[in-house]
Amino acid sequence: MKPEILTADAELLKKIAKVAQDHNTLCYVIGGFVRDQLLNRPSKDIDIVTVGDGIIFAEAVAKYLNRTEHLVTYGRYGTAMLKLDGHEIEFVGARKESYTTDSRNPHVLPGTIEEDQLRRDFTINAMAISLNAHDYGELIDPFNGVDDLSNQIIRTPTDPDTTFSDDPLRMIRAIRFATQLGFSIEESTFNSIKSKAHRIDIISKERILVELNKILMSMEPSVGFHLLMNSKLLHLILPEVYDLKGAEYIDGVGHKDNFYHTLEVVDNVRRKSSNLWLLWAALLHDIGKPPTKKFHKELGWTFHGHENVGAKMVYKLFTRMKMPLDHKLKYVQKLVALHLRPISLTKENISDAAIRRLLFDAGEEIDDLMVLCSADITSKNANKKAKYLANYEIVKQLMDQVEEKDRLRNWQPPITGEIIMSSFNIKPCKEVGIIKTSIREAILDGIIENEYSNAFNFMIIEGKKLGLTAIENPSHKTTDTK
Repeated sequence: MKPEILTADAELLKKIAKVAQDHNTLCYVIGGFVRDQLLNRPSKDIDIVTVGDGIIFAEAVAKYLNRTEHLVTYGRYGTAMLKLDGHEIEFVGARKESYTTDSRNPHVLPGTIEEDQLRRDFTINAMAISLNAHDYGELIDPFNGVDDLSNQIIRTPTDPDTTFSDDPLRMIRAIRFATQLGFSIEESTFNSIKSKAHRIDIISKERILVELNKILMSMEPSVGFHLLMNSKLLHLILPEVYDLKGAEYIDGVGHKDNFYHTLEVVDNVRRKSSNLWLLWAALLHDIGKPPTKKFHKELGWTFHGHENVGAKMVYKLFTRMKMPLDHKLKYVQKLVALHLRPISLTKENISDAAIRRLLFDAGEEIDDLMVLCSADITSKNANKKAKYLANYEIVKQLMDQVEEKDRLRNWQPPITGEIIMSSFNIKPCKEVGIIKTSIREAILDGIIENEYSNAFNFMIIEGKKLGLTAIENPSHKTTDTK
């Protein structure tokens, strides 16, 4: 069988094959590139396996293509990466591997193409195409990967217990491929994942995070998280999300299963956005519910303050999972902390002041917050859901009106601390902060307009309340900083 290769890729592979022939080197393209060609999916990642030294061969290819400056070698791992016209071509020598029980890092020895295929994670990733003159273009498929592609099955090429015990990351990769491709995990393979789930603790958090991110970025992330739950992996990786599972009943009164609700929210967000960190916010938006859950005879189940508790839990999760502790963390925390605000506004008479405070608190994240909050409306009651969505649209319209009038997105108050100190001839002190807060609150409550002269006059009044005396004609008095 000779798979049809996309034209641009075919020309590149012919050039690599020419180098292999000139250097009397056996050479193959293998793995995900072959799989995607058979699925008619474009792929820019090409893995080349040679029987011999992969780095030496990569250097020969780069020289032939006049791209030596684009080649990066990794001597410790025996690999090389060549970036070429949008492709990332990785070169490695064929190898065989053996593992110890306490590490996913294998003991590696040179091997044949057959031994290299044997070490691959799944049958659909173990297929190779020959780039050798005597059988150029022939598919080498020792584990019937073509059949598994046709039947949409994820299966290991050898005993799954050995495969997953050797490299436990492959358990999450199986789930990731099933999610991305819409495939099923073969029964014995999935049972092995459940029995070997505990082995995941030898895998670095960084490697796990890469796979979780890919699951979140798939078109239906809920598939992957259902599989993580059913495979006994989720509570080992993300216990905060696992704890959302289940509905408790007291006196016949129950609450919704927040795990399934969360997955519905994540899918809803994914249909509208490819922002990875917005998807993380969707996944974590309710993690504060389990620790805040209480039952009251009069009120039923409550989760008071879960949004603030959840925001604090986000920091601990990000730290444990080695996730970035920068603006991405703050972004997710902000969305988790604010995710109830727009929804709560739909349940009351909406004032301009409430809208101003929402715009001020959300800042530049307001649009993403609204996507999350819209996705969070998942009621099974069609009338109730329609009512919330209609009210939600009213909130959006009011936001547009207030934003146009008051310019509160990324807002900075018109009176700065420097102006306050200059106006009253004082040095930095608590009174400066008190006045700044009073001005901000007055603008947000609609007491004064969001412009310099109104804010300046209000500052003078607030200063007098604190026993401060304004100096005459400060140089900035007529400066409009709006």
